Amino acid sequence: MKITFARAVQPTEGALVVGILENRVLTASARRIDEQTGGLIGRALAASRFEGKKNQSLLLLTPAGLDVQRLLLIGLGKAEAVDALAAQAFGGNAMAQLLASGDQLVTLAADDIEGSALSAAELAANAAFGAKLRSYRFDKYRTKEKKDEKPSVKKVTVSLGDHAAAKRLFASLDGISEGVFLARDLVSEPANVIFPESLAAQAKALSELGLAIEVLGEKQMKKLGMGALLGVGQGSERESQLVVMRWMGAADESEAPVAFVGKGVTFDSGGISIKPAAGMEDMKWDMGGAAVVIGLMKALALRKAKANVVGIVGLVENMPSGTAQRPGDVVTSLSGQTVEVINTDAEGRLVLADALWYTQDRFKPQAMVDLATLTGAIIISLGDHFAGLFANDDALAANLLAAGKHVGEPLWRMPLDDPYDKQIKSDIADMKNVGGREGGSITAAMFLKRFVKETKWAHLDIAGVTWAKKDAPLTPKGATAFGVRLLDRLVAENYEQK
Repeated sequence: MKITFARAVQPTEGALVVGILENRVLTASARRIDEQTGGLIGRALAASRFEGKKNQSLLLLTPAGLDVQRLLLIGLGKAEAVDALAAQAFGGNAMAQLLASGDQLVTLAADDIEGSALSAAELAANAAFGAKLRSYRFDKYRTKEKKDEKPSVKKVTVSLGDHAAAKRLFASLDGISEGVFLARDLVSEPANVIFPESLAAQAKALSELGLAIEVLGEKQMKKLGMGALLGVGQGSERESQLVVMRWMGAADESEAPVAFVGKGVTFDSGGISIKPAAGMEDMKWDMGGAAVVIGLMKALALRKAKANVVGIVGLVENMPSGTAQRPGDVVTSLSGQTVEVINTDAEGRLVLADALWYTQDRFKPQAMVDLATLTGAIIISLGDHFAGLFANDDALAANLLAAGKHVGEPLWRMPLDDPYDKQIKSDIADMKNVGGREGGSITAAMFLKRFVKETKWAHLDIAGVTWAKKDAPLTPKGATAFGVRLLDRLVAENYEQK
């Protein structure tokens, strides 16, 4: 789908989308159209329950006085609340309504809104961003889809006076959307397509964008001493991998980077502690953390971020076989600490243990954030609305919370306290990999904390937000790529040279 920006001109085909503020207050574009059509919008509002609240919509077919086939009214909410997220929802809601409408062209009218902190150019760029995010579909395996179910929109034009400024602002947002789409694609792919070697190859392809990529195989990891990570993958025929991605965009390449570490279990059967059959197909997306890190690195490269960033993903497949890790086994991690494996289905923390230690030892980052679909317990705690945030540094936690709020990917900070640490004490090793049912997401984070030295560190448990069960303004049902926009914002606001 192509996105363009043009000077405000009345379209002669397709669908036209205009914003309406709360309490049925018309924007400039809406007033102009209402006058041109002899009060069409006013009459439509009077005959409906549409109030202009955020995410409301009202579709008018073949509107009299206009050459377009559809006029779509989208609620913007209160004028003072029209921020970047509201503008993105404007574009996203338009795509949700019109993507498969039969129209090939959609025109979004952008306006200066009195009381809003956004300029028309900022509103336009964010509306286009929202439209693109919502246009995502993963349909490569659909061979018999009906024509009327397929997307029809080929082009979205955003019309406004200062279209050149909007186009400039959209350029970096478009790079972020490409990173989001990559992460969604990787999470959506089945496990017979995405496995450790093929996912490593996807990451390696990003070298074309200027990223420096290294891939460590099992021999290299064994030589280093990554017994925790390798233990998880030893039951699979697929070779485990560790991928290192570097973007050195700061003026001083010697400046300590910020690092992001992703859990990449490309399929999680649970191993010998095998999962129930119902819903096991969802475990193709247990590599969601790795997908986010890979998507983030693409976004940073495309928008040429002025920061030094390292992305590391540990890639394994957790399968039951004659060579699989057993409950009760003891493994020695890269750190030298030993772990008694009580449950082979608590495998992600073993992968991250070695990946985190490797990252801080090699790159000495100024801060380190890991992402993982780590625990079902975080879903019980927070549902599918928030990701869990655990951190050993208050400033880093605050920056992550702020970034999440800004982009609409909210986090909720959880405790990291000593009483929980006692739950993972082992009788025969330095620790065990589970601490019982109570506080399961917290004890998992406490386990990871043992593999972080003095580095400022945060852990994001994204198990509840990686896959959406229903449509949202910016995300169709399926893979969300939750974390790409959040971490891009974190880098832009806190680690990028201004």
